[in-house]
Amino acid sequence: MPRITLPDGLQRTYPEPVTAVEVAADIGPGLAKATLAVEVDGKLRDADFLIRDDAKLRVITERDPEGLQIIRHSCAHLLAQAVKQLFPEAQVTIGPVVEDGFYYDFAFPRPFTPEDLEAIEARMKELARQDLVVSHQVIDRSRAIAFFRSAGEEYKARIIESIPEAEPLTLYSQGDFTDLCRGPHVPSTGRLKAFKLTKLAGAYWRGDSRNEMLQRIYGTAWPDKKALKEYLQRLAEAEKRDHRKIGRRLGLFHFQPEAPGMVFWHDHGWRVYQEIENYIRAQLQSRGYQEVRTPQIIDRSLWEKSGHISKFGEVMFMTQSEEREFAIKPMNCPAHIQIFNQGLKSYRDLPLRMSEFGSCHRNEPSGALHGLLRVRGFTQDDAHIFCTEGQIQDEVSGLIDLVFAVYRDFGFSDVQIRLATRPENRVGSDELWDQAENALRATLEATKLEWSLNPGDGAFYGPKIDFSLRDSIGRVWQLGTIQLDFSMPARLDASYVAPDGSRKVPVMIHRAVLGSLERFIGVLIEHHAGALPLWLAPLQAVVLSLTERQAEAASTVAEILKNQGFRVESDLRNETISLKIREHAMQRVPYLLIVGAREAENRTVAVRTRSGEDLGAMPLEQFLSRLRNEIACRGRNVLEG
Repeated sequence: MPRITLPDGLQRTYPEPVTAVEVAADIGPGLAKATLAVEVDGKLRDADFLIRDDAKLRVITERDPEGLQIIRHSCAHLLAQAVKQLFPEAQVTIGPVVEDGFYYDFAFPRPFTPEDLEAIEARMKELARQDLVVSHQVIDRSRAIAFFRSAGEEYKARIIESIPEAEPLTLYSQGDFTDLCRGPHVPSTGRLKAFKLTKLAGAYWRGDSRNEMLQRIYGTAWPDKKALKEYLQRLAEAEKRDHRKIGRRLGLFHFQPEAPGMVFWHDHGWRVYQEIENYIRAQLQSRGYQEVRTPQIIDRSLWEKSGHISKFGEVMFMTQSEEREFAIKPMNCPAHIQIFNQGLKSYRDLPLRMSEFGSCHRNEPSGALHGLLRVRGFTQDDAHIFCTEGQIQDEVSGLIDLVFAVYRDFGFSDVQIRLATRPENRVGSDELWDQAENALRATLEATKLEWSLNPGDGAFYGPKIDFSLRDSIGRVWQLGTIQLDFSMPARLDASYVAPDGSRKVPVMIHRAVLGSLERFIGVLIEHHAGALPLWLAPLQAVVLSLTERQAEAASTVAEILKNQGFRVESDLRNETISLKIREHAMQRVPYLLIVGAREAENRTVAVRTRSGEDLGAMPLEQFLSRLRNEIACRGRNVLEG
């Protein structure tokens, strides 16, 4: 006689085992119709899950985040079914949910074409209209392997062989298609109402470049057609803002095959980079940080002792010299502890705040590289704070203030905060993890800020607070992080002298505000569509001569602005003023200053903005004042005149 407890605390008792969807129907016919899946005692289950014992039940509909994930996973199966019907010789491999959608990888002898994609999507819509029932069964390992091998699905058989023997296997079927999956899935294909295939890409089997290349089909899915339309509009806008295209057009940076995942910064791009670095440096100097520099290459033994080899070994670049193995550093923390360990430290020396614009390298898979957003060589605005347990809350509170102040200056006001707790693969005792998690939780609660929990996503050495920004077209980017570490300082023999004369291990706070400068610049470019705010713009103004007769006057104006510290160039070409204006506006230059005969005589400039606004003629000193004010407020205020 199972007793079902609902989220509002109400209970329902049944004389015999009951399916979850029957409970939903008992609550109301409308809820049963809306049910995609259920959560039973904290675990997601299919809607037809049979409840035999007392349980807590939550119905999952398309309005729930889990419901959207289930829709997308079910669409991946729908995609695979359509491909198998249209191209029977294709082999299916894996088809997970990703941000904003799903994909499925296929082994197929010829490249899929855009026309194939259209045909596949049309077949998916047809299968959805058929409202095929989705059923599932648990099957033993040998039968599952035999089933897929008999169907010519060698990749599926290999996947099953890699799954631990004790793990149950579930097959999901809809019409003529059966796939291996943990589930849950929608009850029938008719629940999939709004989806679209978006692009084709290559992908290595198991993400390993040593393996064969597969074909990946991406798609997106949403609860309804309105949400799909809005997403596709955002996607089109994101395409316009692609930082790789803008970077090439504005001459900021480039990539090339000889250095995969490494950035070639051009003059204008490096100006932006340096402006951001100098800004962060000034922020840290005002908050008592020591800036340091540590080696790029360090003996493997240090990384083994710190725990990084076991956790990150597969993405670390290794090299050898004189029969010793070295690692090119993927992060800075072990090196900073080496600086801390030089000389005896007292509790009076704490907190000790140590920062570095640390150049790091990680051997990311080639298929994962994506412009500035995912690179192999990058620089972190990294810092580590060594402190006592009693100083944790003040230090973390100060870091949260720093993070919000910096983000405001870069034009971000929508900041999401998540507390990530202990992962399965970690170092340190449960007691230390309890202590670290409680310290971060207490600090967040004291700030009165809104935050959410992200269970199991902490760093391998400690819990963390992650900061994500929402950009101008609604995308969310995880950037900053504050990580509390009770383990690595002890592993690397760090200590200080306590007031009672004993040796104690310091607490280590890892923190980055921007994350990597490369990724942050990529986000900035897309957020502003290349039109960076004045204080960051690589070129802040261009002085344009109306005719050759004003060339000398225009050059003088440009020289005055340069001497005042502004990034300015002059355009004295014998071209029409409309052509000059158009070219520099396309280069996203914030201000265009036109010097004609009247301006040259009156020592004024005619000012236009990159958006096309004509501000009229003004004395040069008035324009200089405008520049100074706009830079001082980081573009947060709309200036008048």
